[in-house]
Amino acid sequence: MKKLLVCLSILVLASCGGDPVKTETNTKNQDEAFDGYKERFVLRLWELYPGWASSQGYHKYDSVLTIPNQEQRNKELAFCQSHLDSLKAFDLSALSDNNKTDYHMIEGQLHSTQWYINEYKSYEWNPSDYNVCGSFAEMLANNYDSLDTRLRHFYLRMKNVKAYYETAKQQIKNPTVEHTQLAIDQNLGGASTFDSDLISALDKSHLDAKEKEQILARASEVKASIGDYAKFLKDLKNETPRSFRLGKELYAKKFEHDIQSSYTAKEIYQKALEHKTELHAQMFALTKELWPAYLKDKKMPEDKLVAIKQMIDVLSVKHVAADSFQTEIEHQIPRLVNFIKEKDLIYIDPSKPLVIRKEPAYMAGVAGASISSPGPYDKNGNTYYNVGSFAGWDKAQIESYLREYNHYILQILNIHEAIPGHYTQLVYSNQSPSIIKSIFGNGAMVEGWAVYTERMMLENGYGNNPSTGSGQASKEMWLMYFKWNLRSTCNTILDYGVHVNNLSKEEAMHLLVDEAFQQKAEAEGKWKRVSVTQVQLCSYFTGFKEIYDFREELKKKGGKKFNLKQFHEKFLSYGSAPVKYIKELMNK
Repeated sequence: MKKLLVCLSILVLASCGGDPVKTETNTKNQDEAFDGYKERFVLRLWELYPGWASSQGYHKYDSVLTIPNQEQRNKELAFCQSHLDSLKAFDLSALSDNNKTDYHMIEGQLHSTQWYINEYKSYEWNPSDYNVCGSFAEMLANNYDSLDTRLRHFYLRMKNVKAYYETAKQQIKNPTVEHTQLAIDQNLGGASTFDSDLISALDKSHLDAKEKEQILARASEVKASIGDYAKFLKDLKNETPRSFRLGKELYAKKFEHDIQSSYTAKEIYQKALEHKTELHAQMFALTKELWPAYLKDKKMPEDKLVAIKQMIDVLSVKHVAADSFQTEIEHQIPRLVNFIKEKDLIYIDPSKPLVIRKEPAYMAGVAGASISSPGPYDKNGNTYYNVGSFAGWDKAQIESYLREYNHYILQILNIHEAIPGHYTQLVYSNQSPSIIKSIFGNGAMVEGWAVYTERMMLENGYGNNPSTGSGQASKEMWLMYFKWNLRSTCNTILDYGVHVNNLSKEEAMHLLVDEAFQQKAEAEGKWKRVSVTQVQLCSYFTGFKEIYDFREELKKKGGKKFNLKQFHEKFLSYGSAPVKYIKELMNK
């Protein structure tokens, strides 16, 4: 009946002719109807995916753990088809720009879910799909409700864990070796959530002894289920395991659904190869210019890549002390803000502060930096810049890490993670009146923006050499930026090369170590990552390429009238939508 009423209203509105007032009314009525539809859609989505709801700050279903069986997948498929039918009731052309992007993102998500269930079928070959530890750990670590309430939800949610893992064992068919080992490591590693982590939380709670005893008893059963699942995987006879390589056809479709680019996977791979060649040429030109200042007593190697590596090694010695890593980040953020204000590059809302903090204990394990942003249900919450520690690292590990994130690259990292990268983009995204762009945020747009801002800041003079008074980024900064940019470029080459072109590990290591100038340990980690993930590594370069090329296109069209700040603010006003839809709306 609701669909019928919407359809009738569309027919009535369509007969109104070209009167501007009536056209405006059409749009208003369509938007009001679509806004109502989105609210119902999201509420139904959370009923279907309670774990996803919790991760977005919607805690009504925290006590529910769904069983990932065929019955659940059938519910998801029915949900997708029902809402794809519902979308047809709306006239896309009559919606506001904000709702146009929401329409596209809902539609894309529904088609993606259908493809993942019907064709990708990772529930059959990826045992690491099954892991309850992370969601339970978040319940203990976060402070969205009282600890006692969270523990009671924790207890109720544990009820279905045994059935969850029994279902997993029944569905796994011919898994990959890599995903099997990942599942064993991650599940056994996360089991402490139901042991020491839970005991610590119970000690801080106000629950009575009987309730604590019940929770620990059920937690013991959960640990047994996790251990049993790990043992099942270890004992699994799998003489002809599936390859972890996705293959050309599945990869192309996954790229289409996950990245939602105007380029195909093959096209972006070719562009990455071309970009790598361009970067090497630019890096060698800078190396020749810098060589006399740093290595004048040493002959420059004839091999261009060897020469570049030697120059990078020399410059990397300049870095902060280990005990000053967080302090230096704290000092750099205000400088980035002041630079953006001075150059008038983009408006940064001062009411949305960025809080720099030591990495929380539950996130510990990897030194570095990351952003924790408030979810769509907590738009006024703090955004945290998490800075890791070097606890447990030996001197050699610390020195290697600090050389990787040296004086130059640490600044580029802060641009990427914070100002005007992820932090700035997410503040703009959260200002959207719809949560669709938050819950379905496009990874290529989010990562692409952060990568784009690195170059944009240097183009506008950030990282200049004060002694020259040139107002331009120094040659050293540009060389290190190009090294950093090689990361995202080679991520795409590696991912496509491995999953489509059967790139061997030896060839992959050559790409990362010899052509992208990465440390061997870092390259080993990237090989492990590409063997258990697909397509995500393409998001950085793809988003960057689309955003940068689009900006250059508008600059060429606009000439002297082009305004960089206006471009940035207009681009970000559409939230975390795929770049191809933002381009479409900005080109109207």
